[in-house]
Amino acid sequence: MVALALQTVGRPGEDAGPAAHGEHSWEEARRLAFDCASPLGPERVPLAEANGRTLATDVVALQEMPHYASSAMDGWTVSGDGPWTLTEPGKALRTGEASPVVTGGVIPPGTQGVLRVESGRLATDAGGRTTLLLGNGASPGEPRPGQHIRRSGEEAAAGELLIPAGTALNPAHIALAAVAGFDQLTVRGKPLVKMLVTGSEVVTARIPEPGQVRDAFGPQLSTVIQMLGGVPGPLVRIGDSYEEWLTALGAAEAPMGQWPDVVVTTGGTGRSGADHFRNAVVALGGRLLIDGIAMRPGHPAALGKLPNGRFVVGLPGNPLAALMALFTVGGPLLAALGHQPLPGISRVPCGTAIDAHRASTRLMPFRWVKELATPAHYTGPGMMRGLASADGVMVVPSRGVQLGEPVPAFALPWRPELRPPLPGKLIWEN
Repeated sequence: MVALALQTVGRPGEDAGPAAHGEHSWEEARRLAFDCASPLGPERVPLAEANGRTLATDVVALQEMPHYASSAMDGWTVSGDGPWTLTEPGKALRTGEASPVVTGGVIPPGTQGVLRVESGRLATDAGGRTTLLLGNGASPGEPRPGQHIRRSGEEAAAGELLIPAGTALNPAHIALAAVAGFDQLTVRGKPLVKMLVTGSEVVTARIPEPGQVRDAFGPQLSTVIQMLGGVPGPLVRIGDSYEEWLTALGAAEAPMGQWPDVVVTTGGTGRSGADHFRNAVVALGGRLLIDGIAMRPGHPAALGKLPNGRFVVGLPGNPLAALMALFTVGGPLLAALGHQPLPGISRVPCGTAIDAHRASTRLMPFRWVKELATPAHYTGPGMMRGLASADGVMVVPSRGVQLGEPVPAFALPWRPELRPPLPGKLIWEN
């Protein structure tokens, strides 16, 4: 575990960490966030919650599948050649007898085949008994021995492997598990994430008044966390006081007794007297693993760990800066906890020259323009317009880049294909 030593916490609003002036590089922060966590242990989930999860243990047939011989058609089970005397359903048949059966119905002992309903007709013999005759639609020789009978065990024998461990489960897998008699499946752990949205100036509806801002996190944070491999838990809103921070971080239990593996907070990561992330983490006995990143936007981002083993990801309050920090720190952390590799980085040709910027890496949403990655407009820390239309994010080194130079880039969770559109596809430019 990589960690930074911490000074004793002071009064709320004071600088809580000695790394305040030792920001990690963007590459260091990503790697540290990934390396500091170990994959979570397996868990059992109901079938309805298993789609998309990765199976942790083999699923084997608990018994033969199907576990009894059944009819593949609506019609009659028959024994011997017709005409047949009709008997009660499910009763063992003697030669010359038949009984009604529906699709999936049990095949009684003595059955030689199933005559489908379209191939038979009922009549009354001279003695007043109901008999079954071949209809005009019957094929020659129908029913053949074993025809329209689903044999016991024809899909799987008891103990046979149905779904191997490591499979990413889809609806067909889940249906197969249900047919096999499973109510739950053991899957690889995925991190449960609690979200803590702060700010007394934040409003959740209507047009905000001066001094107010609309909530940019509540409507989308759960979705982004899910896209990054987390399981969204409760979303809690608090104001800006130190006491509220302590209470919200200390009371991390989610509904039904589940404890989050990660708490993601928004705002409060600056270094003014109104920012309490660092002091609250340390006051709870935690430690800071990342205390600032040399990147723009999103440099106040932080990562802490509480004594109970839970991680706390501190995002800046500005929406774009927060998402860039979430992609940088939260994405690798959730990947490590959820048995996934560190998210990949590609290289894209830059569509313009970009000047140097002191010692900070710049994360720039871009659009594909003539197969070149061109920085999008409207990408200030508090803006979402540029990211909403972006095709990916360039990771521009502090030295800058030249026109056409390959530059690192990563895909957006909602747009995983990091490549130019096909020739002829219309490209909208800002």
